[in-house]
Amino acid sequence: MLALKAIKSDKIWGYELWIASTHPNGKQDDFEKFCGGSYPLLVKVIQANDKLSVQIHPDDATARLYEGENACGKTECWYVLDAEKDARLVCGLNGVYTASELRKAIKANSIQDCLNYVSVKKGDFIYIPSGTVHAIGGGLRLLEVQQSCDITYRFYDWGRGRECHEEKAIACIKDSPVRSVSAFPGVFSCPYFTLEQIFVEDKYEGVADEASSPRCVEDFTLLFIIEGNGKLNGQDVKAEEIYALAPGEEIKAHGNFSMMKIVPQKRRKKH
Repeated sequence: MLALKAIKSDKIWGYELWIASTHPNGKQDDFEKFCGGSYPLLVKVIQANDKLSVQIHPDDATARLYEGENACGKTECWYVLDAEKDARLVCGLNGVYTASELRKAIKANSIQDCLNYVSVKKGDFIYIPSGTVHAIGGGLRLLEVQQSCDITYRFYDWGRGRECHEEKAIACIKDSPVRSVSAFPGVFSCPYFTLEQIFVEDKYEGVADEASSPRCVEDFTLLFIIEGNGKLNGQDVKAEEIYALAPGEEIKAHGNFSMMKIVPQKRRKKH
């Protein structure tokens, strides 16, 4: 088991902690060495003191089109670690709009009227597949699990003057239904990752996912401590720490805490 050290990135709206990353823009060398290659997921803690830009991430095909053949898309999800009263975020559009209508709204500085705003609270879960218009509001602290991608197309930035990428953003939008925001269901899976919340009440024993044959980097498991404290495999742990486990490694926990088990989906190329 390897304890991972966060890489902090300050932003105009707050900061990000890259807590599990082999991405070149914020690489944990010990993590890359531990799992033997580039991990397909990037895990962050996001502290939003002010609202983030309205943005969109491409899917795998669009990322390769715009950013090169080695690029991947960005499907992500958020687990709300803490939220101020009346905190909210943007998840999707509030209707179906043509590209022309969106361009006109941007020009008229009224795109905010096209957004779907949702209120959130601690413990809520939000799935953001690639192609979804989204923005994190102020007063939120989130756990973010995503594909290992740092491609963001800003759609609108609330008049702060930073560069936006309207045409690429519009090209990435997918007309898909917006999923409801609700408390984390206990287990969640999508084509890129699986999350499972584990509650330790005095004692818990389990095992990390077994290795494939041959073993691959997707076999490695992450455990993020949500809240509480105790011991994990004999090591003292506390909230917002994250640990990487090798395939088949035992999980022995004592104390009173909850943790999120994060596992990549196996997406290996055929040999």
